[in-house]
Amino acid sequence: MIHQYERLLTTYAYNILGSYEDARDVVQDAYLNFMQRGNTAVEDTKAYLVRSVINLSINKKNKQKREKSLYPGEWLPEPIATEKADSAVNRKEILSYTLLVLLEQLNAKQRAVFILKEAFAYDHAEIASVLGITEEHSRKLLSRAKEQLKLFDAERIKPKNNTAYVDKYLAVIQHADMQQLEKMLHDEIVVISDGGGKAVAFRKPVAGRKSVVKLLLGVFKKFYAENTVLKKTTINHEPALCYYENGKLVNCQIFSLRKEGLHHVYFIRNPDKLKALEKNLSRSVTL
Repeated sequence: MIHQYERLLTTYAYNILGSYEDARDVVQDAYLNFMQRGNTAVEDTKAYLVRSVINLSINKKNKQKREKSLYPGEWLPEPIATEKADSAVNRKEILSYTLLVLLEQLNAKQRAVFILKEAFAYDHAEIASVLGITEEHSRKLLSRAKEQLKLFDAERIKPKNNTAYVDKYLAVIQHADMQQLEKMLHDEIVVISDGGGKAVAFRKPVAGRKSVVKLLLGVFKKFYAENTVLKKTTINHEPALCYYENGKLVNCQIFSLRKEGLHHVYFIRNPDKLKALEKNLSRSVTL
């Protein structure tokens, strides 16, 4: 019976943690805690499990942040394919990749309050009940979260034709057209790569049009010009390219777009995160 809530619970946990594998672990821990209650009555099973998963996720996020201090290079959230339906999550409620990255600025409880209010439309009384805090504290946490996220630009858009943008990007980069590529970039373009110390990746973000143009063209020419299969997809509701070598996913490139052009590019190279994504892609079915 409790497994009927698994998609919902995994979605809550993933949005807080930014890790699909950690989210699954948290949901299993919540189930175990529930079963260990024995015959102790639970008036509302769903509410109990949601509260348990959210609080376990907050604890896990705090631990995750400590582990990140030892992480080699940049840490990026684990990507989820959202172009198709995955039975393991509520696809429509998965946060955008750009927002997941920005949420890393917040502490775990601020993040939980922000997600519950903005993504799941909880009111402050409901949030207070779930987190065991007062409504006033909930409002303060949300206010602080929004203040820290004020750089999140509401003007950032999801283009109506993501496929067209990616097609244009590919045409430009395959022809090594530096001028056209530069025109496609936002003034504040930044590229971030996550290799997890297990794959080649640059340790620090690369910013600025000219530097990014050289980087994108150089990486494509060196690693992906031959014997690589590129597949267009949507990751966390944003356009992306998946790179396969000998049938194995070796890179996921996610594009964050604004009206003025490409604002961020995220390269996921960590094989652990790619392994989970590859399973996610293969498990998806067309809607």
